[in-house]
Amino acid sequence: MKTAGVIGGGAWGTALALVCARAGLATTLWAREPEVVSAVNETRENKTFLPGVVFDAPVRATGDLADLAGADFVLNVTPAQHFRASLDAFRPHARAGVPMVLCSKGVEQGTLKLMTEVLDEGLPQALPAVLSGPSFAADVARGLPTAVTLACPNDEIGFQIATALSLPTFRPYLATDMIGAEIGGAVKNVLAIACGIAEGKGLGRSAHAALITRGFAEMTRMAVALGAQAETVAGLCGLGDLVLTCSSPQSRNMSVGLALGGGQTLEQALAGKVSVAEGVASAPAVVALARKLEVEAPICEAVAAILAGQAQVDEAIAGLLSRPIRSER
Repeated sequence: MKTAGVIGGGAWGTALALVCARAGLATTLWAREPEVVSAVNETRENKTFLPGVVFDAPVRATGDLADLAGADFVLNVTPAQHFRASLDAFRPHARAGVPMVLCSKGVEQGTLKLMTEVLDEGLPQALPAVLSGPSFAADVARGLPTAVTLACPNDEIGFQIATALSLPTFRPYLATDMIGAEIGGAVKNVLAIACGIAEGKGLGRSAHAALITRGFAEMTRMAVALGAQAETVAGLCGLGDLVLTCSSPQSRNMSVGLALGGGQTLEQALAGKVSVAEGVASAPAVVALARKLEVEAPICEAVAAILAGQAQVDEAIAGLLSRPIRSER
């Protein structure tokens, strides 16, 4: 594999385009925003979503998805709620059998489908893979050491993509369980909002650790109910991503929770943010999916209720703390 296309010119898409370029791939980055395209091509920087990172490898930006038609593989990094629309737009240019690496994290509202299911409907001729793991875009863009999960049911294609992306500072670990990789990435964003709320309320590190642990139990229950392997969720794409996203205000989702815990409204918490906090959009879909699967997810439910204005922060916390005593397992 010698060429890569990236759909999505946000911070994460830009960082992954840099990974591709540093690995020696001829890399084309599609962005919806004309100002991002011009900035990348003229100044070698995405000033809108990743300011301060000057590209150290050649990336060509475009506003025309047809320019990605010849790529050996494509990374789709559009937000989960816009993923289906991106497939519709790319379909006229997609060749049969193109490997598409899904880098969006979320559950589609309304359909309650994971991104692999949306891909199967919107671009069934593509070969799917999922990339997920503890990876802040700024860290990856600056070349700091990062390890991720690359889940692909086709062992040969998975190995080729992992080899093509591999760098001393970017290490993909192979897996075949795409559902496990996906659900980890979707649920951890909601749980990061919960941890941010606890931090904003000053509930202490013990509460923070409890939220991560019990949140991981919710994530694992949902994954297993969907047919995933618990071992996948215990890896980089589940537990690893959960620990990172729930432990730093650099996380967009945790920063939203911090603002809510500090007394701000959701509108105030989101004001001025140019990047998407996926957990805000995914929370109601994650909760609806858990109910459909008949899986208990009280932390996710509390976050969704707060975001929807159905519960105040203190009320939601009190509800979690007054749940009946039961076995940990």
